Amino acid sequence: MRFTLDTNILVYAVDRDAGDRHRAALDITRRARGRDCVLTLQALAELFRTLTGPKIRVPSARAADIVQQWRDVFPVVAADDASLIDAMDAVTHHGWSFWDAMIWATAKRHGCRLLLSEDGQVGRTLGAVTIVNPFGVGSEALLEAALGSLSEAP
Repeated sequence: MRFTLDTNILVYAVDRDAGDRHRAALDITRRARGRDCVLTLQALAELFRTLTGPKIRVPSARAADIVQQWRDVFPVVAADDASLIDAMDAVTHHGWSFWDAMIWATAKRHGCRLLLSEDGQVGRTLGAVTIVNPFGVGSEALLEAALGSLSEAP
């Protein structure tokens, strides 16, 4: 099952000050390796911006290295014209924020069935993409379908 990781999971995987979310995100990203996981160009751009922003303050060269490390591990997919149209439709007809809609639309365009995120429309399925909060309760079966069981992790 193809899936993608939202920016917040990538940020938590890097941010050691994120506590339990850091540990959970490391587990998610470790288990995602070798699975049908893609990252959106938008999530990587947002990761760079978040890391270099006023809260985390990672030097830009180090942040670029971190983004490159993710690019080395997972294929990267990008939005296109159809993604933009789908994102605008999700904003107009479903009340989503634009950037959440754009990641969802890009995931949809590239065949993802799950978008792992704690933001936006968690629990919602639209256009065959289900948004799953990997830090929440009740999504274990979907996470296992995407990531495999803990015993299968590399």
